[in-house]
Amino acid sequence: MTIASRLHGLFPAALPIINKKMRKIRIFGLALKNLRRKLIRTFVLLLLVAVVTGTLLSATIFIIGMKNALRIGTYRLGADVLVVPEKHESQAKAALLSGEPTSFYMDRDVYDAIEHVEGVKKASVQLFIKPTSFTCCYNVETFLVAFDPATDFTVTPWLQKKLVKPLADDEVIAGSSLPVLTDDIIPFFGVPFTVAGTMEPTGMKFFDQSVFMTMEAAYGMAEKSQARAIQPLELEKGKISAVLVQVAEGFTPERVAIRIEHAIEGVKAIASDEVTSTVRRQLAGLLRGILIISVILWILALLMTGFAFYMIVNERQRELGLLRAMGATKAHVFRLIITEAVILSFAGGIAGILAGGGLLSVSQAAVIHSLRLPYLLPSLPVLAELISGALLFAVVTGLLASLLPAVFASSMEPYDAIRKGE
Repeated sequence: MTIASRLHGLFPAALPIINKKMRKIRIFGLALKNLRRKLIRTFVLLLLVAVVTGTLLSATIFIIGMKNALRIGTYRLGADVLVVPEKHESQAKAALLSGEPTSFYMDRDVYDAIEHVEGVKKASVQLFIKPTSFTCCYNVETFLVAFDPATDFTVTPWLQKKLVKPLADDEVIAGSSLPVLTDDIIPFFGVPFTVAGTMEPTGMKFFDQSVFMTMEAAYGMAEKSQARAIQPLELEKGKISAVLVQVAEGFTPERVAIRIEHAIEGVKAIASDEVTSTVRRQLAGLLRGILIISVILWILALLMTGFAFYMIVNERQRELGLLRAMGATKAHVFRLIITEAVILSFAGGIAGILAGGGLLSVSQAAVIHSLRLPYLLPSLPVLAELISGALLFAVVTGLLASLLPAVFASSMEPYDAIRKGE
């Protein structure tokens, strides 16, 4: 029996791929056909790469989304120190981080005293109101936040960019997550308000699920609610919930917070770093856990894929020896094994990206709700970079796993390989 007939009997699909004079070998086509011959094994290896790639991609997107929301939300807050009643510190932090509606009040005298504390550059008041319901037509948990346009430095800059006129006392600004449009009429405590605009998404519920109005509008709403609402709003004019502080140059938020607490009784001054440190600690722990799991998965994938390709090369010694006997060089055999690994890892990477993205889109709402952390999906350019990186990671994993088996396969002598494969 000639070598050509033996090659045809071993894998007949190879003859159309290898020309008669062995001047050219179509490596990609041959590698693809070899993978198709063992579909179950190929599927298992592909699934392994997909699991690792999908896990890493979805975890990375989720972590970056949380960091984005924390960065943008903290920037939008614009305050270095938040001053609240001493007994309501936890409620204030919950309101800022998870947008949990709450109501607590203190006298405006606190604001007047804060303005005279050394290190305070700017100060402005806000009023937090927990509405009885959001009666537009959807059952949505929302948060009413009143601000003073004369001193505010958080909402007012947005108004100056988006609105052509100051916010009237019968108008509100809605967060991006609320199901309302500009010019819609929505009632609170029996008082109707016109939506003057909607804010950009930040990933923090304090902004995205809040309705912003002026302090005068809030006091007027409380007064009118006595006659119009089933559950009137009990709010005295002059009451506030929090004072937002910007510190002067040369002072740290922590130092100014200490000065405020020392100068004013019954208040708690929360530095902005203190507000976000809880989230950062949670993110750090979550990131460490994900990193450890991902490294373990990657090492297992690398070892299992490498072992699988070693077994593939070992069982295909006769085939590879016949290829060499037909004129294939060591480089051809090396490229054949590497190409099979690249095809498999590329397909596994695509599958992992699709599965990871789908899993993230389905589960992210439940995870965010259980962790009570802010989240903002990364921008499209960042997502494109992450997806490209995940695909490159999958291909590199396949290359590393197949490198030693490919070297072993290319180093075999044709005669010895054919005899061992008998």
